[in-house]
Amino acid sequence: MATNEYQVSGMTCGHCELSIREEVGQVAGIEDIQVSAQTGRLVVTGPQPVDDAQVLAAVEEAGYSAVRSA
Repeated sequence: MATNEYQVSGMTCGHCELSIREEVGQVAGIEDIQVSAQTGRLVVTGPQPVDDAQVLAAVEEAGYSAVRSA
């Protein structure tokens, strides 16, 4: 399993989390998404390495910005 962690800017509530979860969930190869408005963390897990560019584009599509943090 491959896990990528991102720091997301602009999340403030559960609706923000849901928006990001919906967009990132459309990225191929992602099996698990953990997102927290409280910490600003987004953690995605998949069986193969996840494409950072696709995840970051999905976060942008949801209306937020993110950077890879780990």
